Amino acid sequence: MRHYLRRAWVGLLVIVPLLVLLNLLLLGLRTADWQPEAAIAEAAQYDTEIIRDAYGAPHIYGTRDADVAFGLAYAHAEDDFETMQQMIPFYRGELARAIGLDGAPIDYLVHWLDVRRHVEENYEKDLSPEIQAHLKAYADGMNYYAATHPFEADPRLFPITPQDLTVGFSLQHLLFYGFESHITALFADSPQRELARAPDAAALTRHIGAAGLPVGSNAYAINAAKSSDGATRIMINSHQPLNGPVAWYEAHVKSDEGWDMHGGVFPGMPFIAKGFNPDIGYGVTVNKPDLVDVYKLTLNPENDDEYMLDGAARAFESRRHWLKIKLLGNFYLPVPRNLLKAAHGPALETAHGTYAVRYAGMGEIRQPAQWMAMNKARTLDAFKRAMAMQAIVSFNYIYADRKGNIHFLHNGRIPKRVDGWDWQKYLPGDRSDLIWQEQIGFDEMPQFDNPSSGYLLSTNQDPFKVSAPGDNLDPGDYPQTLGLQTRMTNRADRGLAMFAEAGRMTESDFIALKWDKFYDPNSRAFKYVRRIADMEFAAGSLHEEGQKLLEAWNGETAPDNRQAALGVCLLSAEWIAEQAGKPAPDIAPVYDTCLDDLMTAFGRLDPLWSERNRLIRGTVDLPLGGGPDVLRAIYALPEEDGRLKAVAGDGLIVYSAWDKNGKQSAGMVHNFGAASTRPNSPHYADQAPLYAAEQFRPVALTRDDLLKTRHTITRLPLN
Repeated sequence: MRHYLRRAWVGLLVIVPLLVLLNLLLLGLRTADWQPEAAIAEAAQYDTEIIRDAYGAPHIYGTRDADVAFGLAYAHAEDDFETMQQMIPFYRGELARAIGLDGAPIDYLVHWLDVRRHVEENYEKDLSPEIQAHLKAYADGMNYYAATHPFEADPRLFPITPQDLTVGFSLQHLLFYGFESHITALFADSPQRELARAPDAAALTRHIGAAGLPVGSNAYAINAAKSSDGATRIMINSHQPLNGPVAWYEAHVKSDEGWDMHGGVFPGMPFIAKGFNPDIGYGVTVNKPDLVDVYKLTLNPENDDEYMLDGAARAFESRRHWLKIKLLGNFYLPVPRNLLKAAHGPALETAHGTYAVRYAGMGEIRQPAQWMAMNKARTLDAFKRAMAMQAIVSFNYIYADRKGNIHFLHNGRIPKRVDGWDWQKYLPGDRSDLIWQEQIGFDEMPQFDNPSSGYLLSTNQDPFKVSAPGDNLDPGDYPQTLGLQTRMTNRADRGLAMFAEAGRMTESDFIALKWDKFYDPNSRAFKYVRRIADMEFAAGSLHEEGQKLLEAWNGETAPDNRQAALGVCLLSAEWIAEQAGKPAPDIAPVYDTCLDDLMTAFGRLDPLWSERNRLIRGTVDLPLGGGPDVLRAIYALPEEDGRLKAVAGDGLIVYSAWDKNGKQSAGMVHNFGAASTRPNSPHYADQAPLYAAEQFRPVALTRDDLLKTRHTITRLPLN
């Protein structure tokens, strides 16, 4: 026995060093392309100044756009390099190699859609030399930070390339408009939709929906027709997670080539996504027009490598890709997958059939060019020219400018489909007439300027209800095949009611609408809670006590409200169902759960809302007003002690105004602070008290104004 044990130990002593050596060799192979010295040498071509204000927000200056893009990447990396480099495997379809099996579905999607190959083949053709230089400068900034901070950088991920960034634009946009929900449904054990039938001329029907919207966004504007002082104002408030790869980061960028924009970006984004320049401002809200169609294919009964189209057999385009699933260290498990493509688009074999997918923006990689054109626009006409590029295939936009114009655009590169079919269902894949080839033009998108009411409001709602009834577009002017949403949010119901009731609005009135914390009595959420009033409970029971509490609730989520804890608990269940496109759940079991949760956590049904609703960041723990789908939007998850920790909703809130003489002012507040992942930074949560108190901080609009405040200056490249 001892002999066998001795042999086993000897074997281990031999095998373990070999495994370690092999792991090191694999690491060496993966890092062979990374040359920090080259990244440092590449940085010498840039000349950038980063001035951070008292809250750490970077203001980045340079002669060229490229100098500023380089500095934007470096400044963002100073604050959130962890998230930035975590995005690189996603861009490359190698997430599973970085994090294991959980990353495999995303990798499969990246390679199934063939985004990387398309970018590689069309990068120089579809993007101008100026945009290529811009993307390269941003990539160089990330590489420079990695080279000068080797203990933070994972050498297996660098150098990052401009093509990586371009792939990221294409992939992230798909996720914003809900593309993944269509694919996830295909992996179910059975079909999740019916097959559409040929249209019946006597009864044409269509289901129009917008299931699965993210938590939401707000943007609204007024001009002199609504303001009491002749000013034009815009509030920009896109809702995102408060942490992670799509959390907002604030920056101001200014070059001598005309790029001068202040607002929010995501990690890896070399342009301002929402914000303002000296002459215009725009906010972005998620929309969900029907941008994806799924076709059920008919396989050739004599050869399942072919599908039928117009009575003839067609061969699939097929290629094999090896997914790499992380095991330990640099060891990975290669998993082969056959990737198919039909005339319709990418195809997929499932347990219940073979399907093909066609989606808006297939093969589109010009998103960086459009974001830059939007950033540099200084007039409404220039902004519209940028939007007419149609490289960005979804999103609503609210626009305002120095000249007093306001504008709404329900942006969507929506397919031009054959009339009469129910395009919400799976389409028969054996008919080529259902494979659409064109998408609507910019002029066909729902949009209008300067309503007589003087206000516009976009909160992920029906695009035909964004202003006063007399100013809104007529839905009858747009074909049903566009698949435009009909959904109304509480934020829309409440905001439109407030605008309608208000006369000419002062600046205080305008800002107060942003912080409003009420559920509209006519909103679906508040009506759901009111169901409790119609139920019968035993006298003196906890259920009756809760019923009386809810009868007294006015729908407000102010910090000192004592009914909101129970009310929000109830309506949150309805909100989650609505997000998933499902009917509201039976309220009785939801009510039981809410009563139990509140009694367990607080020993009462009516704690102050501020006791339950919290902003928590490190050692900072602050009370919050607001809640799901109110204009002061807070989305939270429960902690072990029963309190709710804000995780999404109001993030970077941006306000800009031009008075009647065209003079600009602005304010901002971030949910935490400039440095989103560095607990030792003084800016880790320094804006949290302002955010919790619903206050803006002033923004320096010029370099001279900035230098009059407390600041620090960094020159790049570093000496």
